[in-house]
Amino acid sequence: QVHLVESGGGSVEVGGSRTLSCEASGNTLSIHCMGWFRQAPGKQREGVAGIAPDGTTTYRDSVKGRFTASRDNAKNILYLDMNSLQPDDTARYFCAARPARSWLINCGYRERDFDDWGQGTQVTVSS
Repeated sequence: QVHLVESGGGSVEVGGSRTLSCEASGNTLSIHCMGWFRQAPGKQREGVAGIAPDGTTTYRDSVKGRFTASRDNAKNILYLDMNSLQPDDTARYFCAARPARSWLINCGYRERDFDDWGQGTQVTVSS
């Protein structure tokens, strides 16, 4: 099992930036894809970004050009750099991980594909 702990959340003004981190421990050798997800109050959790071991990323349309996911495989840390933040970005942000699976070639951000989850970190964007 992989244990994930997010950090870096907080309050930020509209147009500001924030970097989230997710530190993995436990059976980290099993980690293949990692992802960022978020859940706004009263809404379902949604995928934000997926990242492969080689750093290849995919993003949901609403964050493309503003958010950048990256990972340090040696340190087992996942990052999410968020820029030009908007009130709609207010949510609890979660990181997730899954092992390699032969039927899942790409590292997307489909929630049901991921096995291990962190507890999340809150990001609040205010004007």
